[in-house]
Amino acid sequence: MPAGDTERPRGVSVVIPTFNSAPWLPATLRALDAAVAAAGASQIEVVVVDDGSTDDTGDILEVLAPKLDVPLTVIRTVNQGRFLARWTGVSAARYSEIMLVDSRVLVDRQALRYVADVRAHGDGDGPWNAHVDTSADTSLVGLFWEVPTYVFWGAYRAQPRPMLITPENFDRLPKGTTCFLVPHALYEEACLANWPTENAHLISDDTKILRHIAKRQAIRIDPGFRVEYRPRQSVRHFLEHSFVRGTLFVSSYAGTTRLRDAVLILLGLSVPVALAALVAAVVAGALVLWLVALLSALVVATAVPTVIALTRRCPGRAALSFVAYLVPFGAVFWAGLCRGLIVHRASWWRVGRRNGRSPAPPEANGRSAA
Repeated sequence: MPAGDTERPRGVSVVIPTFNSAPWLPATLRALDAAVAAAGASQIEVVVVDDGSTDDTGDILEVLAPKLDVPLTVIRTVNQGRFLARWTGVSAARYSEIMLVDSRVLVDRQALRYVADVRAHGDGDGPWNAHVDTSADTSLVGLFWEVPTYVFWGAYRAQPRPMLITPENFDRLPKGTTCFLVPHALYEEACLANWPTENAHLISDDTKILRHIAKRQAIRIDPGFRVEYRPRQSVRHFLEHSFVRGTLFVSSYAGTTRLRDAVLILLGLSVPVALAALVAAVVAGALVLWLVALLSALVVATAVPTVIALTRRCPGRAALSFVAYLVPFGAVFWAGLCRGLIVHRASWWRVGRRNGRSPAPPEANGRSAA
């Protein structure tokens, strides 16, 4: 265990940040309650951070709390973004381990029991990244992200099995904080090391934090620790989320290496360069040539990932989703990425400036973040 965890009682604090997730929370909490019961866990609590919701999240949590066997604490805050919402929950958590769970996640009934069994045999004492399956009954647009996951993380997705995420293979294996079990002190350390100096609501709360954790201790990903994710069902919500993901993509990778900085900047310049080429083609009377080149690029960008994903056992319906929505996704994601290049310019300019729009890192475990 990382230093500091001995100061807390052994157990698991489940932290769920939520914003306008009233339709999803009842099933999320009931599934979690069932998983806790199946594991026979007693030293466990749930902390839900209502991050300024404007729907009836508060009322639903009030009704649900007495119906659950697991103790539930609800913390209500003004909207501050998922990074700080999670920090609020983690700061209030009592136990030696934190289990981050998104509000759209259904924890498999046997997931926590599986972790306990593995640890009982002397393995798995450290961070766990859940194996995430997308809900099978989702709408077509909800399956869009399956193709990218099979392309970039195909070594695992084609044959799920227990693996360790290390700094060496970090970018080749799936990971995220959709459902993530981690020693309390190690998660605090990772947050403080990546504390947002500006625009906290547009800061990624997973990739950089997980990269920090993997450098300290290998992260286990295991299909036995399984959850189901229920994605956004409408095209409008999918595109809104894609815009945000474009910004968070920059937050996740800007400033990590010079090569990644260069790639981000080139992605941002891709559309202006294409438009400049269009103007030049019109002036030169080569508009048809430009259109053929653009169409060819779109076909390649669509066909290559789709074929790769299908060879790695990606479901056909997910491939259809990728083909159907790639163009609108690409436009919206690019716009979000451009926002990220502006918002997070201090990272890729490698300038450690602070503009005062986010709080300074707090103290944790009696240690200053400074």
